[in-house]
Amino acid sequence: MTSIGPELLAESLQLGLYTLIGAVLTVGGVLVEQASVQHYGSGEAMIALWLATLGGVMLYAGAYGLGYQKVLSQYV
Repeated sequence: MTSIGPELLAESLQLGLYTLIGAVLTVGGVLVEQASVQHYGSGEAMIALWLATLGGVMLYAGAYGLGYQKVLSQYV
């Protein structure tokens, strides 16, 4: 039976944490964008614009910043 070295364990935990945070940010960004569309439809344009900006930042941070640059770069 082989043992997992501390370096491998630390790297795996770090990768798992990046994956979890990236997924939460991406799903949260989609939900905020959906709320933005609903506010825009009800006539609250300023709140919709603010939510659209916040959702875009969350999607960028989750999908590109963490998902692409941190998680996928470990596999390539």
